[in-house]
Amino acid sequence: MNNKKQKIYNRSDIEKALFKEFSHLNRSKITLAIDTILNSIIESVALEHKVEIRGFGTFSKKYIRPRKFINPKTKEISYLGETSIIHFKPSKLLIKK
Repeated sequence: MNNKKQKIYNRSDIEKALFKEFSHLNRSKITLAIDTILNSIIESVALEHKVEIRGFGTFSKKYIRPRKFINPKTKEISYLGETSIIHFKPSKLLIKK
């Protein structure tokens, strides 16, 4: 079992870190840059493309198989079709850091 505690970053953490690094830029420009990058990654993955950022990681589309589930309250059986999510695989360099 891996006992390493992993730090989870969200959008606001990234904005704060970039603002510290590039203090000459205002927050709205940093937010616009982050939104532009994330939207282009999302659009590319949605169109079945794989996005690789060297030294950071790879974004790809992962399919989740169709499955059935049971509502615990009503005991009704329902079916959920195939869905997809964005999968991120960090690079070896990012894992080391």
